[in-house]
Amino acid sequence: MSRVTEIRYVGYGVENYDAERAFYADDWGLDEVAATDDMVWFKAQGHDEHHVVRLHKAEVNHVEVIAFAADTPADVDALHDKIIAAGCKVIHAPAPLDAPGGGYGFRFFSPDGLPFEISADVARGDKRTLAHWEGVPVKISHIVMHSPDHQAMVTFFTDVLGFKVSDWLGDFMCFLRCNEAHHRVAILPGPPCLNHVAYDMLSVDDMMRGASRLKKRGTDLRWGPGRHTAGNNTFSYFTTPAGFAVEYTADLDQVDFETHEAQVHVPAPSIMDQWGIGVGGPQTMPHPAPDARLFQPAGV
Repeated sequence: MSRVTEIRYVGYGVENYDAERAFYADDWGLDEVAATDDMVWFKAQGHDEHHVVRLHKAEVNHVEVIAFAADTPADVDALHDKIIAAGCKVIHAPAPLDAPGGGYGFRFFSPDGLPFEISADVARGDKRTLAHWEGVPVKISHIVMHSPDHQAMVTFFTDVLGFKVSDWLGDFMCFLRCNEAHHRVAILPGPPCLNHVAYDMLSVDDMMRGASRLKKRGTDLRWGPGRHTAGNNTFSYFTTPAGFAVEYTADLDQVDFETHEAQVHVPAPSIMDQWGIGVGGPQTMPHPAPDARLFQPAGV
């Protein structure tokens, strides 16, 4: 069955382009791989995905695209047909992509109005073996989104995009996998928007080293350090200059994509954070609000 198999990148429109660009390059630990007058693309140093972040000068902060991978162009075409059958609005049909890394893909709006891309045959980038204690991201780990009908959105991700449910937190947060990682996407109730983007770190030490670098450069923890139960991953959450939530994480569980059986975790402080020693909590994260450009294509 044709399905999504990985995360590629997240594209943001940002008002303070220079500050956001400096944050990802100087503080977060990504490398620029391409740029124009009003756009820049960043890659993570420990993986060969061509880029993991795209920034674009804009009049309002918003999400321009959340990009996923499929294995082949034929899978892209098949997923396009499934998206149409599901009643989603297509931004553009499958075609060669005019962007750094190229590839073949299409864009569409989710039922909530968030913009997605699915592509194959994107050029691979350089990668290097990271050293213990470097404290820079290996790659994107997972993306968490809100939906006003989160149960329906879970069904959309499983039935249309081919994800599988890994775990639930009560009946309000669902963790979904598209490969051996315990989750690549999670869905929460709320207005249609991005909650946060998480980046895999080489180890817990690297997560802490990265948090130390951010603190020294003026970006404090919003929540953490801690360890979740669903996925068993560690976490430290921050916000970018534009107010987007980002996470350093490590130790995310690996599971069998086909056979892993979902659990339901009863919400409790010790479930949200097994360590229970970190600063903040969900209440200290940015308050979710509808994305500013729902059902409006970025045009780039």
